[in-house]
Amino acid sequence: MIKRILLLLGVVILLGFAIPEPRVIPVEHATSADWNSNTFWYEPWGTSGVHKGIDIFAKQGTTVQSASHQLILYQGQWSKGGNVVLALGPKWRLHYYAHLASIDTDGRYFVASGSKIGTVGATGNAQGKPPHLHYSIVSLVPYFWLIDATSQGYKKAFYLNPISYLTDNNS
Repeated sequence: MIKRILLLLGVVILLGFAIPEPRVIPVEHATSADWNSNTFWYEPWGTSGVHKGIDIFAKQGTTVQSASHQLILYQGQWSKGGNVVLALGPKWRLHYYAHLASIDTDGRYFVASGSKIGTVGATGNAQGKPPHLHYSIVSLVPYFWLIDATSQGYKKAFYLNPISYLTDNNS
């Protein structure tokens, strides 16, 4: 019985790595000019100490789209993130979209790459700042080789650099 459960678990984990992962920048019409390439792992950064994602700046109301095929796990509000969407994508990666003006997943649980999930805003701790999408990626499978000596560098085993993710199809 235990062997069957372990085999099934192994198959499920492997399937997560086999799902196609077409990637798009999660803000419609955005380019790398719309984010500061030095903001991932920038410190000091508020109460979290380190900025573990990137901020993609755009006009209020610009479409926020799914960065890849994803399963929506949560949509709602968090104090720092304001209106947020949390989704599970291929390779067991959580995609976190924060500061949304609106959430537009309409109760869908699966969204294809490029599907509208919300709009750019300034909610949560982004109030009073220019509208932007805070975008983070957290791997449920640790990448131990990414750990370094920076502040909270051990967390780099889980927090992946969204810039590398969006610009390199092999990450």
